[in-house]
Amino acid sequence: MNYLDIAVWIAAGLLLLGGLLGSVIPLLPGTTLMLLGVLLQKWLLPATLGWGAVSWIAAVWLFSIVADLICTLIGTRVFGGSRWGMAGASGGALAGMLFSLPALLFGTLFGAVVAEKLGGKRTDEDSIKSGVGAALGFLAGTVVRFACALVILGIYLLAILTTAPTAP
Repeated sequence: MNYLDIAVWIAAGLLLLGGLLGSVIPLLPGTTLMLLGVLLQKWLLPATLGWGAVSWIAAVWLFSIVADLICTLIGTRVFGGSRWGMAGASGGALAGMLFSLPALLFGTLFGAVVAEKLGGKRTDEDSIKSGVGAALGFLAGTVVRFACALVILGIYLLAILTTAPTAP
């Protein structure tokens, strides 16, 4: 194993760990970092990962992205929110992510409430219900993202343990 191989393993490992953390920490693209780590390793050390594992990881990544979006949308809609609430939840989440996880959650809730009240001309009660739904949907999305990150990590570890060539 040469220095480039070691650097690739370290970079892929850091991307995977960063992605695992990013699945619950704002400002880190979670499962996307994990996919990038896997693709980097497959591109630079092709014998260490099979295409089957890469394909499964890419499928779980895609599921995590879609599920994350759907969770917030469904959470907002189930609690009676409109497009205004969904847009406000997204804007509030973007503003809140610059600070902390609690600020992200509060921003999602507050953004949906304000957008429903001002843009959607909804009652206070309906606006608050929409905000609560958006926040609950965001929490569900976080749980799904973290679960997907764990599945990606499991597939990766299984793949490298069963595919990686052994030293002579």
